[in-house]
Amino acid sequence: MRRRELIKLIGTMALGWPLAACDRPNGMARIGFLGSERRLETFRQGLGDLGHVEGRDIVVEYRSSDPPDRLAGFAAELVALNADVIVAGGSQAVRAEQQATRSIPIVMTGSSDPVGTGFVTSLARPGGNITGLSLQSPELSGKRLEWLKHIVKDLAHVAILLNPDDPPVVFSLKETEQAARVSGMEISLVEARRGEDLDRAFAVIAKMQPGGLVVLPASIMTRYAGRIAELALSCRTPAMSYFRDFPVAGGLISYGPSLDDLSRHAAVYVDKILKGAKPSDMPVQQPTKFELVINLKTARTLGLDVPAALFARADEVIE
Repeated sequence: MRRRELIKLIGTMALGWPLAACDRPNGMARIGFLGSERRLETFRQGLGDLGHVEGRDIVVEYRSSDPPDRLAGFAAELVALNADVIVAGGSQAVRAEQQATRSIPIVMTGSSDPVGTGFVTSLARPGGNITGLSLQSPELSGKRLEWLKHIVKDLAHVAILLNPDDPPVVFSLKETEQAARVSGMEISLVEARRGEDLDRAFAVIAKMQPGGLVVLPASIMTRYAGRIAELALSCRTPAMSYFRDFPVAGGLISYGPSLDDLSRHAAVYVDKILKGAKPSDMPVQQPTKFELVINLKTARTLGLDVPAALFARADEVIE
């Protein structure tokens, strides 16, 4: 081949070369992260605890899980970057990455029902390219209603705020409905798929005047925790959520797994995968750290007394 033809061929190949192959720093692993910025920070802390340094041995590519209708595009971008492993926060993000790749390892950091949604074959033997951390703890649904009833005396009617598009909502709803039946409570379902739906949803809640509200887990519910807390307070509805973000943002109470702990622990999975472990052989871990968090200021605003026994049990009380 003539020298001029060889140069032309190399130039043509370079123009069509994937971006990831051109800009990947030598010797560094590329980690994709699809989720919230807050969870990204705790994940980075986890990587640091394991001795990884960004810019030295790893590169972290971040894409937000908001808005939900852009998840598919963001997921495809991380795949196109040829990431070595992708962390997906929340079931909708996991679903988007699963549809984008069946070969790149995916570490999930919060699916209520990874088996039922088809992310893994079983918790012990995931069997595909997805593993990570589950939110699966059925017994917590009863506990949430129990804690809420400790604060709201004679609680008989509970509204359930949910995103029907979130893959594992069926699991969360089933467990909550079952716990409500055992407690003799009536429940009413209210849907919100996007942030714009929340005002309408709370207009419905204000009309039905339930004794309390339970917010089922979904990316939108975590992302708009502050707005949900504000709306619940405006219609004077005592509200229980799964995660600490809610009372921190002004909601009444939360009980559930620590999302920061899950994100930090996702780094352990990533570290093992980068060292050669296969996701198909790595058991999905269920949560081990749970937090009961109460916002005392919100309780006072709602005219509610928090029993001393609940104070003693709380992991955190926000004054």
